[in-house]
Amino acid sequence: MFNNILIICVGNICRSPMAEGMLKDALMKTGKTDYSVSSAGLGALTGHAADPAACELMAQKGLDISAHRARQLTGDMIRNADLILVMEAWQKAAIETRAPSAKGKVFRLGKWGKFDISDPYRKDISEFIRSMTLIEQGVAQWIAKL
Repeated sequence: MFNNILIICVGNICRSPMAEGMLKDALMKTGKTDYSVSSAGLGALTGHAADPAACELMAQKGLDISAHRARQLTGDMIRNADLILVMEAWQKAAIETRAPSAKGKVFRLGKWGKFDISDPYRKDISEFIRSMTLIEQGVAQWIAKL
């Protein structure tokens, strides 16, 4: 059972906060309340709020991620997680290189659809929407598996 789910991107201000909010919401709506979902970044902008574009897109979906603050991924986070979801294949490799014991619990959010989710940071809102759409797909596919 994957009780402690950790979602990873680079800065922990765009993709992973959106994915965290959507996954928490989806789990709650399906009655799966025994999960802990959090996020962090490989190169986190520690202490920064979620990107305004990410906050706005989530607000349009009725999700409030405005209290989010970016955190740097730590070894303890990796060890304590039952499932680690990343946005891109290189992030999976980076975590498994850093913590070989994580092999077998690190997967792309887009694993089931065989896709990566590119970083919209400092890009046009259309890139945020594209990332958000792929995150929604990945979350829906993981919810069906959890």
